[in-house]
Amino acid sequence: MRALGAVLVFLLAVPPAGAQTDNAISPAGVAAKPAAQTSKFRHPAIRPAALRGRPAIQRAQPPAQAPASAAAGAGEIRLAAAATRKRAPTPPEPARDAGMPLADRMALQLDLAWSGDYNGLVNGEINDKTTAAIKTFQRDRKLKETGVLNPQERALLAAAAKAKQALVGWSMVDDAVTGARIGLPAKQVPNKSQGKNGTRWSSAQGQVQVETFKIREPGTTLAAVYEQQKKEPATRKLEVNFLRPDFFILAGMQNLKKFYVRAEIKDGEVRGMTVLYDQATETIMDPVVVVMSSAFTPFPGVSSVAMAGPILKRKVEYGTGIVVSTAGHILTDREVTEGCNVIVVSGYGDADREAEDKSTGLALLRIYGAPDLVAATFSGDAAKGPPDLTLLGIADPQSQGGGGAISAKAAKARGETVDPAPQPGFSGAAVLDGQGRLVGMVELKTPVVANVGAASAQPQATLVAAPTIRAFLAAQKLAPAAARRPGVDAAKASLVRVICVRK
Repeated sequence: MRALGAVLVFLLAVPPAGAQTDNAISPAGVAAKPAAQTSKFRHPAIRPAALRGRPAIQRAQPPAQAPASAAAGAGEIRLAAAATRKRAPTPPEPARDAGMPLADRMALQLDLAWSGDYNGLVNGEINDKTTAAIKTFQRDRKLKETGVLNPQERALLAAAAKAKQALVGWSMVDDAVTGARIGLPAKQVPNKSQGKNGTRWSSAQGQVQVETFKIREPGTTLAAVYEQQKKEPATRKLEVNFLRPDFFILAGMQNLKKFYVRAEIKDGEVRGMTVLYDQATETIMDPVVVVMSSAFTPFPGVSSVAMAGPILKRKVEYGTGIVVSTAGHILTDREVTEGCNVIVVSGYGDADREAEDKSTGLALLRIYGAPDLVAATFSGDAAKGPPDLTLLGIADPQSQGGGGAISAKAAKARGETVDPAPQPGFSGAAVLDGQGRLVGMVELKTPVVANVGAASAQPQATLVAAPTIRAFLAAQKLAPAAARRPGVDAAKASLVRVICVRK
């Protein structure tokens, strides 16, 4: 419990995101995404009315995107204990922020929080605490402790964070009762109920509970709510209690459970969240609470800095699909099809979503009545080392004058990442190795951006290797297509454009 108290003490050193723009929290993403119910797979003979509007959809053009602007850092935060240590000569550290965009620095801090190595503010400030977290991550994995991650180490961290998010089912949720935006470990708290002043999420036996609350009465003050929360229920034993003019944080023990409360006031209204969990779950929940604290947005839209959560999806989004069966099955990036009201495969018509896998980011679509499809064959070998790659995809119409041509981009594999990342539209693109073999698929992940409403930052590309794809297809009982000759021309014959239309 003392360890968690130490974590929370640091978080108290700065106001929450909604309070001041220089201390706002914007983690990403890697992170995590709002929970969305997967649409039920439709029978091929059934076509909802929304899908019959395909001709108009195919004429739709993506909306113009606003330029992103970066938020300034808040300055380095030093622990008071550091001032008491005897200073010894140390070698100069590398320039930690040099050349790294703000969004990437935020994503780094968020991934370190998920890995359990970072417990500070997610603001893109690569200070001593962030560097120490990186060194801890490196030391625990028996890597050289440099305080700076090389591409392979960064990919390893991203994978670790992604695994933790998948483990708890992390998602950002808009609370309809309070109006707050909150990050939830959905797998830990699958049950939901709504009350007059907030929403409650909990596990089946109540081992983990998350509640939001809203207080708006004549004469409401933050100090009064703070005192009430300290004393109610009476079984609370405080280990952290911190009050600022516009927010407060409380943490400690409540009976045999750990608890954490964060609340903020604006225009006479207090909005907050409470997390309560058994000590037996602390290995999972302690890091999650740190991220939840950073992600909590009691008054969305009032800060100039966005919270941890997804980038706003475009109304019309374009991606690339790889035909994997002559029966009409198409493989693509799950994010391309997330939240789609209608999915269209250009030149063939509307598509059904047959399956998806959140852990790998793969999605399987299907179209019908297309006799001329050419199925791709994925190589039996995974891409190794940092080989030269060729990415084949269909770029967004905005970047090719409204066209739909297939283009090739040179890149290199650096662990699980692909560098440089291709332009929008290449989500789901085919990856060929130096011998022209199809060895994987590209997924584009847009990192968090600094400003609310800003356009998405430069996407980060990851490689889903052929063995992972073959395992996914086998789980859907799809046999590998007949082997075909390697090469760019052969791979192009299996590519299609995927169009997602959202409400």
